[in-house]
Amino acid sequence: MPDLPQHKPVLAGTVYNGISEAGIRLQALPEGHLLHVLGAIEPSALAAELAKAGFAKSSIRKAGFGQWFVAGDEPLVPASLDALAAALAGKAYVMDQSHGRVRIGVSGRSSRALLSKGTAVNLDPGVFPEGHSAMTMVGHLSVQIVRTGDDSFELTVLRSFAESLWDELTHMAASAEKDDA
Repeated sequence: MPDLPQHKPVLAGTVYNGISEAGIRLQALPEGHLLHVLGAIEPSALAAELAKAGFAKSSIRKAGFGQWFVAGDEPLVPASLDALAAALAGKAYVMDQSHGRVRIGVSGRSSRALLSKGTAVNLDPGVFPEGHSAMTMVGHLSVQIVRTGDDSFELTVLRSFAESLWDELTHMAASAEKDDA
């Protein structure tokens, strides 16, 4: 009987251990869980249902009209997903995207300058405050950007494009270092 495929984080290995240069830190974030929720439910009601189902540490990110991503570092527990789906029945649908998307952290004093090289989203804190998210393009890749702190962001990308996004970010970081010199 052939061995079953084993899950391996897409950004595993020495090349993706993180970069910390010129006021920028790139980090492959844990491939915990990412749920896509679609439906007529307010974020506050969704947060309450998430807490009851065991996703209290997860964050809710707007992904479009009537759509949210629920992201967290903890691995997905199938019983929790089932409990959430049952609680949302008739109000919203939930789909597990944990193995289909990857999260990358971008932080540091030059993080906004780095990201502005790849996207047209205005990342000024007055316009794009902490907790705010936007679906956008970084270069040629569709990405969700979330501000997670004063100088920190999280980018979520389809799994098959994660390495390409990482390469794009490291290239932009290298050019940012040259710009600072």
